Amino acid sequence: MSAEAMGPYGQALLDYFRGEPSATLVVHREDGHADNLPASVFFREPAGFSPIERAALDLCRGTVLDIGAGTGCHSLALQERGLRVLAIDVCPQALEILAGRGVEECRQADIFEFQGGPFDTLLLMMHGIGMVGDLAGLDRFLSHAHTLLRPDGQLLFDSLDVRCTENPVHLAYQEANRKAGRYVGQIRMRFEYRGRMGPPFDWLHVDPGTLAERAEGLGWSCRVERQEENGDYLARLTPKAPVSGTVS
Repeated sequence: MSAEAMGPYGQALLDYFRGEPSATLVVHREDGHADNLPASVFFREPAGFSPIERAALDLCRGTVLDIGAGTGCHSLALQERGLRVLAIDVCPQALEILAGRGVEECRQADIFEFQGGPFDTLLLMMHGIGMVGDLAGLDRFLSHAHTLLRPDGQLLFDSLDVRCTENPVHLAYQEANRKAGRYVGQIRMRFEYRGRMGPPFDWLHVDPGTLAERAEGLGWSCRVERQEENGDYLARLTPKAPVSGTVS
């Protein structure tokens, strides 16, 4: 996920942070479907967190790496609970916001290039796992995540089973993905803010069954901690214990 592709997103957040309450991001899908996303949603206080977000924060422990931290709403909530958090984001605008809001440790970084830790918890919220782009990117991320965690650590993130819909526009997009040989939850889109359109990128929504299959094959135990009727769910992945006697 490039900083260039995230540029309109980062600028919308920064403008809101600097006092423009109407700042709104437009998310364009390749089939022409578009959604308006007010920047204010990224500045929610804990009272406005979803049940999935609250469940994820309750599971966090030890030192936490908040990946794609954005405005730091989850990092700040975890700091309030006494946890040590390092917030990272690929957007340079996010760093000004994170520091300005009081996140104690923050860094601009691409997770695929980030080296650090080991951490007790890796956290990605608001469908942040989508930044891996496709299933191959998910495999790459899950392999890299092992290097960032303690042996008894955990990876927490939420995603969406896109099949949980009756919207004909979304169903048609899923069918087009199948015909193109792509996974149904791979979304090709781009961000627009105030007339500035970023380059297209892929975003992944992975269903729980596919996630469990990929995770198991890469040395993770996978558990769905919470699932909603609309397809949103919270996953908790933990490294499998090495098999005794195995030669590495």
